[in-house]
Amino acid sequence: MSKENKKASSKKGFFGTIGGWFRRLFFGGSNDLANQLNPEQAAKANDVEEIVSPGRQIVNNFLEKKLAVGALITLLVMFLVMFIGPMTMPRYYDSYTEVTQKSIPPTMDMLSVPGALKKEGIKMIDSFGSFSVGLSNEGNVFVWGATEIGTTGIDVADIPQEVQDSNIVMVAAGIDHIVALTDAGKVLCWGNNNLGQFVTETEVLERGDTLKSTIAYMPEILVTSGIDVSRVKKLIAGYQASAILLDDGTLFLWGNKNAYANMDVFLAMGNVYDLDFTLNHIVGVNGKRNTVFTGSRGLYDVVRPNLGEPGVPIKKFIGKRKIDQIVATNTSMALLLNDGSVCFTGDFTERMEPIPALQEGEKFVQIVGGSYHYTGLTDQGNVYSWGSNQLNQLETPKLKNVANIYSGSFQSYATDAEGQLLGKWGLKGYVFGTDIRGADIFQRIINGGRMTMTVGAVAVIISSIIGIIIGCVSGYFGGKVDILLMRVAEIFSAIPFLPFAMILSAVMSHMTISENGRIFIIMCILGVLTWPGLARLVRGQVLVARESEYVTAAKAMGVKESTIAFKHILPNVMSVILVTLMLDFGTCMLTESSLSYLGFGVAYPRPTWGNMLNGVNNATIINTYWWQWLFTALFLAVTTICINIVGDALRDVMDPKSSVEK
Repeated sequence: MSKENKKASSKKGFFGTIGGWFRRLFFGGSNDLANQLNPEQAAKANDVEEIVSPGRQIVNNFLEKKLAVGALITLLVMFLVMFIGPMTMPRYYDSYTEVTQKSIPPTMDMLSVPGALKKEGIKMIDSFGSFSVGLSNEGNVFVWGATEIGTTGIDVADIPQEVQDSNIVMVAAGIDHIVALTDAGKVLCWGNNNLGQFVTETEVLERGDTLKSTIAYMPEILVTSGIDVSRVKKLIAGYQASAILLDDGTLFLWGNKNAYANMDVFLAMGNVYDLDFTLNHIVGVNGKRNTVFTGSRGLYDVVRPNLGEPGVPIKKFIGKRKIDQIVATNTSMALLLNDGSVCFTGDFTERMEPIPALQEGEKFVQIVGGSYHYTGLTDQGNVYSWGSNQLNQLETPKLKNVANIYSGSFQSYATDAEGQLLGKWGLKGYVFGTDIRGADIFQRIINGGRMTMTVGAVAVIISSIIGIIIGCVSGYFGGKVDILLMRVAEIFSAIPFLPFAMILSAVMSHMTISENGRIFIIMCILGVLTWPGLARLVRGQVLVARESEYVTAAKAMGVKESTIAFKHILPNVMSVILVTLMLDFGTCMLTESSLSYLGFGVAYPRPTWGNMLNGVNNATIINTYWWQWLFTALFLAVTTICINIVGDALRDVMDPKSSVEK
């Protein structure tokens, strides 16, 4: 040791020496050694720190592969989204469908009231389906939302020039058409007219077509001389039908009779005080204002003072009071009585929020209805929403100076006395659009991804347990055991997987098996039929490893054979097994998706990526409704590609020979 080092060592003293021993004992001595050497020796000594464990080396080598790191991050994000995302959604959302929201393209504009309408002042807003129509104080019409009507090629946002040139006083939106009333009392309509939504008998005869009994033709007076606008009490549109009600009870009703089976009953009525459209019924209040009229008994004969409360006969509940207003949703209606109280009748689900309690002396003066929710305005200017909150229809902001409220299918709007927009809430749109049943594709992708990944993971676990045990036993013991187990593996390998799985699924479809039981059986089928490949791989690795010296030493020490096979040999070949399991996971996901795509996997409405693609396997949807297959296919493709990229990268870093061979 040099004089300088001796001096430095003497300066450290006893505690410095003990500290140095402690550091070298637990953290290595390279730093202390480097401090005692000259710079050239220190550089060589620091090379000791470059030595890392095999596990750290694998991680370092993996991190050098940028594509693999990106794939791993993408995969982790997908897993988090698929397994945490559903926890933030309603438990019933994966199976929720809405007939008025079918095949809507990706859009987030359903609440986007046009700026020009807000500038001119809002006179009224109406909606029944995927689009809304608004009327300004200056008589101009605006349309927003998902405005294209299915495969018809019709866009209701293309407002006819005649409408633009007219002074409109009322508008209403149906499921696929819009009705406007001019100041001259004439009705102008546009949108889909394939089922007689707005056509007169004269127009049909002029075209040389035959009149149909399934259509209530538009009254001629509405397109010729017109009606007295000052007498119009209500203009409404529904599912392929429309109506105008005058203040003397006269009703003009037209449209597709197949949409409303009781349309003929209302066509024959002479006096109607108020009416509205549900999804399948026309509902009205008779001239005496003491009962709801539909033309048939049953569904609307019992009313409830609040949602969820027991019902009583309607006449008994109303008594001597009168009905001022009837407001319908798709399946129910609210009745506003002349004393300000509200009651309900119809079909209600368990997830309906009840009407909120009002302050003492407060009462409702206006109620509007969407598809499954109601919004009410009180005499104190307060706004409340109740009913279904599946699409955030009830997230009412705190508002002041509200004079009027309007309701869309899943939206609500509030304005002041001048028509200035004060607030809007409800459904903004669908990020990935909706499918042919009206289900939110984004929500189903998230829930479906969790199911697809779960099926794949459980199948891999089952196949791994079987494959590792059989492969390890076969490779270690060899001989007759090896021959027997490999012949069993060959038998399973000879089974044509997809046809066999399809046959079993078809048999299960005729059995009384719950959906969860069916899914569990599918997992087991996937696991039981996919283990032979892993078993052969493990067998080959164990055959090589059993000749190693540490195995011989373990035998000489009298260690049990099972311990040697599963605690000494198996951990040494685990790296190859992990890579295989990673790749098998992607394969099982694709297999489950293939089964569901063919209709033999998880059944609708439980979503998986496979059965979501199964629902769009026809030329019309592929060409017209591109969003119904594109996003699901992208999620499935990205996930499986990332799994394979990560698996290949792990194989390269865990098995140096494979990268050398490349």
